[in-house]
Amino acid sequence: MNWYEKLNQYFPVEEMKSREHMEMLLKEKGDVYHKDEGPHHVLMYAEFNTFIFIDYVWVSTEARGQGIGHKLLEKLKAKGKPIILEVEPVDYEDSDTEKRLVFYKREGFEHAQSIGYTRRSLATNKLNEMEILYWSPEHETEEDIYEKMKKMYEDIHTYKDKELYGKSYQPVDEVLTLDEDRDNDILDNIEKPEK
Repeated sequence: MNWYEKLNQYFPVEEMKSREHMEMLLKEKGDVYHKDEGPHHVLMYAEFNTFIFIDYVWVSTEARGQGIGHKLLEKLKAKGKPIILEVEPVDYEDSDTEKRLVFYKREGFEHAQSIGYTRRSLATNKLNEMEILYWSPEHETEEDIYEKMKKMYEDIHTYKDKELYGKSYQPVDEVLTLDEDRDNDILDNIEKPEK
């Protein structure tokens, strides 16, 4: 199975970019968009001057619990920039959603509570709500994270969308919102496991 098939089997269709989109990013934005692949993992990320965005991270089921995800994040953290990623809200019918949050909480990620993120999927036309997690060595504000997310959305998620999908994603101001009164920390109710 190639890297794209691994990601495609694991991530919901609403969250997947097309293979063409990812290959175009690797080719045309290779200075920013990267693939780190091994026998048991695939990591797709964008590294900008001031932050890193994790687009996809997959670790094979047989290799989970062996520290691969931790090592991948340590490699990115060593660059000393904030790391941002999107995560699905907890779905109690999908135990992976909670496991993922436990993992990121253990790795020191915080929930950007004031950032709302809802995007219509071009594949299903359904609205897909995601949450933003971030790790910040310099304790950036959520407003800073919001500005970085906007850049990522415009540079990566919507890159040549019309050409690739025949239609465009919504403009960034429809998808990302900043609301100081939004204060439901999705990591609050997640148990931090003992090391």
